[in-house]
Amino acid sequence: MTKDGTPARLGAAPGIAAQSRRERVREATLTEIKEIARRHLSEQGASGVSLRAIARDMGMTAPGLYRYFTSLDDLMVSLQTDFYDELAETVRNADTSLPPEDIDGRLQASLRAFRAWALANRSEFALLFGPPGPMHPPSPTGPAVAAAQRFASTFFALFDRLLEEQRFAPPNDAETSPTLRRQLETFAERTGYTTENVSSGVLRVMMSCWVRVYGLVCMEVFQHLSFVMDDMEPLFEAELRDILGDVGVAYRAR
Repeated sequence: MTKDGTPARLGAAPGIAAQSRRERVREATLTEIKEIARRHLSEQGASGVSLRAIARDMGMTAPGLYRYFTSLDDLMVSLQTDFYDELAETVRNADTSLPPEDIDGRLQASLRAFRAWALANRSEFALLFGPPGPMHPPSPTGPAVAAAQRFASTFFALFDRLLEEQRFAPPNDAETSPTLRRQLETFAERTGYTTENVSSGVLRVMMSCWVRVYGLVCMEVFQHLSFVMDDMEPLFEAELRDILGDVGVAYRAR
């Protein structure tokens, strides 16, 4: 009973419901901030994203945004984290119609989904995979790095299946220079790709495949060949056939 004799309300302890409402308001505000930031990124590139411009669009003061993000870098890292997770989900969902044992089909669907996402989200792709700006040096740790690892793990899992099925013969470690071997091992440590089957030779093959796919997509996203090519898909598919062939995967035309 309360002091005035009315029955006490059952349920959450005092303050919990109010806290829940505050959290919902905070989450809604965070979502709005990032939606506006993404729109500015898409329209103007990374240099066009500023806390002041976002605050103006929201009818807030710039200092008010510091309750949600401590700095512009903090906001950009949050966007990178979201974009990596969005890309990872896109890649994972690309092969849901294929049976788990169809590694050839799933790998090709995933690589094509990566390209499709990049072309549909050029500014977001540039933020993730383009050169870092002077105000946004890359960090070896943090939520964006963890999200990048989640994205990479989708391809690591497929590559592991190729290793299990012995689709290709990786070069001997002795064929890899000590300097390259050291850097490949650093890559494995930072990405979490350190299973017992992964040798320097395996890492070298995987890195070579990724660089070739990534390079093609970058050339297309940033329109580096637009002066000679108005349709990059035939080149992408031709190169994809060669890359897949190097790791024992049967190419399938779209």
